[in-house]
Amino acid sequence: MQTGADNRTLAALSAILGYAVLIGFVDNFVQVIAAEAGLWQFHFLRSCIAVVLFALAMVPLGLRLRPVSLKAVVARSVVHGGALIIYFGCLAFLTVAQAAAGLFTAPIWVLLFGRLVYGHVLGPARIAAVVVGFVGVMLVLTPGADEPLGWASVLPVAAGMLYALGNIATREWCARESAETLTLGFFLALGLAGLVGLLVLAIAPQAPAGGADGFILRGWVTPSPVFWFWTTVQAAGSM
Repeated sequence: MQTGADNRTLAALSAILGYAVLIGFVDNFVQVIAAEAGLWQFHFLRSCIAVVLFALAMVPLGLRLRPVSLKAVVARSVVHGGALIIYFGCLAFLTVAQAAAGLFTAPIWVLLFGRLVYGHVLGPARIAAVVVGFVGVMLVLTPGADEPLGWASVLPVAAGMLYALGNIATREWCARESAETLTLGFFLALGLAGLVGLLVLAIAPQAPAGGADGFILRGWVTPSPVFWFWTTVQAAGSM
């Protein structure tokens, strides 16, 4: 694990801002995918595309994909994968802003878990930042009496909790792993979950609603060019 002296705050800030801008853009098109295909097919095929992209980039970019600790990478991938399955499922019936606001409760959970589990010291600046962030999350998840979210608000917050555990795992369990190893592990976990979901729906098919409302219960459908395009954009953007 890195010490405080090893932190590169500005570099981390730039990476996080770049990630948020990119993800904020591509995630708006998940509802286009949800209108015709299902969550499980999306995860399975997006992961297949990501694996192909990793294979193509491995030699030219000198990527290190072999894990140092397979057990740690698998554990992190399962936790992070669970967070993103919930998050993408929420995108079918919540706006990107609402789903992302719940996911971005992760810093709150990181501080809580870091303090309670690992005994990390919480400074006043971190506590103040989390309080401000929490207020922002509440403003987004409680839009007013016209659109009460009710229990739907719990789902993206649960995704945020799992995402926080994955972030802690990155630092505490996987400090020696490369970014590409962790990213590939994440995609493989989501792809496996997507495959299992497709098999379950093939054995016990459901009658999903039309459009994005049927995203979670929809089984395999023949992918259209629109689906392939936006799923490829999602895979590349997430990588």
